[in-house]
Amino acid sequence: MNGFDYISRLRLVHAGGNLNNGVNAGVAYRNSNNPLGNSNSNNGSQLSYLYGPVIKTLPLGKTKKLFMGVGTFRENSRMIAQHMKREGNLYNRLCSEENILKAFQNAEKGKKHYKEVKQINTNLDFYLRDLKKMLEDKKFKTSNYEIFYRQSGAKIREIYRLPYYPDRIVHHCIIQIVQQLWIKTLIRDTFSTIPGRGIHDGVTRIKNHLKNTEETKYCLKLDIRKYYPSINHDILKQIIRRKIKDNDFLNLLDEIIDSAPGIPIGNYVSQWFGNLYLSYFDHWVKEELKCKYYYRYCDDLVILDSNKKDLHAKLIAINHYLNNNLDLQIKSNFQIFPLNSRGLDFLGYRFFHGYTLVRKRIVKAMKQKLNRPESMASYWGWLKHADAYRLTKKYFNDEQQRKFRQTA
Repeated sequence: MNGFDYISRLRLVHAGGNLNNGVNAGVAYRNSNNPLGNSNSNNGSQLSYLYGPVIKTLPLGKTKKLFMGVGTFRENSRMIAQHMKREGNLYNRLCSEENILKAFQNAEKGKKHYKEVKQINTNLDFYLRDLKKMLEDKKFKTSNYEIFYRQSGAKIREIYRLPYYPDRIVHHCIIQIVQQLWIKTLIRDTFSTIPGRGIHDGVTRIKNHLKNTEETKYCLKLDIRKYYPSINHDILKQIIRRKIKDNDFLNLLDEIIDSAPGIPIGNYVSQWFGNLYLSYFDHWVKEELKCKYYYRYCDDLVILDSNKKDLHAKLIAINHYLNNNLDLQIKSNFQIFPLNSRGLDFLGYRFFHGYTLVRKRIVKAMKQKLNRPESMASYWGWLKHADAYRLTKKYFNDEQQRKFRQTA
């Protein structure tokens, strides 16, 4: 079976040209049979679908096949959109006084002591009116970014920061309007950013699913290489257009998207863009690859299965999909292993069949902050979701345990 047959049977849609890994890529965005981990790609003038019927996973929740020939991503997305319900009249809601006031209130949470927040609050009515007029006149432009670097574990991340006013307020205005619309596109087992679906929700679900030991024997764990900097603006815009048809609202989103390379870490909207970019891929994994136990936290992906060979086949298919549909690459440090041999390291925990441990890095950080009472409540939250009786007894006295149980 050649690469084309294999991917056709998995019903993948290509956003590329020739399948041979040569120099004649034509209008293809990326050759489709580059070996896993090979970053060499052939770039062309536009994304295009390679062949025939578009399968049911692209229009979210639809099972109808739509026939398409070779065409640009933009042309074919318009065809897809005709079969989907899209929301309009969003910009008027964005500019409403109620929405703008709510954005100020949400943006200042946990930041009331900031100098710029205090300054805004001394003359809130003026800034409310000023922002409303700015949006109504369509004069908002993203401010200049302050760029700095922050250590996150072993990684050094490039952080982009915008002013509190008007940028971060506008971002809250946007998300308040589209949050529920975008949440509806996400599968149940993605846990980043979504209200009510944080880390501990994911921990609870994984622990429940691991009770099915036969179907969760093996684990595929992978993440995406330089995810946020690699997000393709054109593809992201077309994904957004699958659910939104308000041109003024789309123009505002486009301006923010194009304000920096990739999607900048640090923007409030970036968290949502990052989730949305993989949302249709998530459905493809669940509905086309038939992955019953699939979880995602940002760009960290986990699949549990009963068969190790099936996971290897699914890895190949996932690599093709990400390369050709989303212009993304899997990191070369992916792992396929028996779950109980090392445990699933995910969401700050290590999961085994029958018990769960807190990740060592979190325990180490907890030990360093034992003299900070304000930090201990959060670490109590980590321990209470794990099998951590000895750690709890060692680092929390009886009075602290009673206090935290009462406030939980």
